[in-house]
Amino acid sequence: MTRPLEHIFPPAQHWLQSGSLFFGSVPQRMKGGEMLAVTLLLLLAVGSGVLAEPVKFFDCGSKDGSILEVNITPCPGLPCLLHKGVSYSVNVTFSSKIESQGSKAKVYGEIMRVDIPFPLEEPDGCKSGIKCPIHNGHTYSYLNKLPVKSEYPSIKLLVKWELSDDEQGLLFCWMVPVQITS
Repeated sequence: MTRPLEHIFPPAQHWLQSGSLFFGSVPQRMKGGEMLAVTLLLLLAVGSGVLAEPVKFFDCGSKDGSILEVNITPCPGLPCLLHKGVSYSVNVTFSSKIESQGSKAKVYGEIMRVDIPFPLEEPDGCKSGIKCPIHNGHTYSYLNKLPVKSEYPSIKLLVKWELSDDEQGLLFCWMVPVQITS
């Protein structure tokens, strides 16, 4: 029985011994274990870049902030296919236009122009990657999970994600089309 892909990619052990991964000989100070660590770090960096593709979004009223990028992992294209029973990572990079001691997130499924709340395990933005207080002109990475419960219907809708400041102004508001599927 042949091993898959070995005819295309030599086994990793061969790369480590020959140093061909770096297109030359392995430096004397870099031995097998260190080379393996470097190789794994490179593969992890490349792999995470592939999974974390920015998605195209619609800004739905970000007045107190500016959205720089929205990532939903995994979501290789629109509409994002959200499978029941799976939790999706959401990362929003934004810059603040105001000062705020805290922030609160809300997520909705918009169906026929009606916002239906999606529960978040952690609505506090200060516990979701943002170091509070929030300062004017600073850039932040908001991180959270979007759990898709098994009891949700299979349906196409818009996900609307808001992050409000202390005065209920929107640090960000974005929308993306999704399809919930089994």
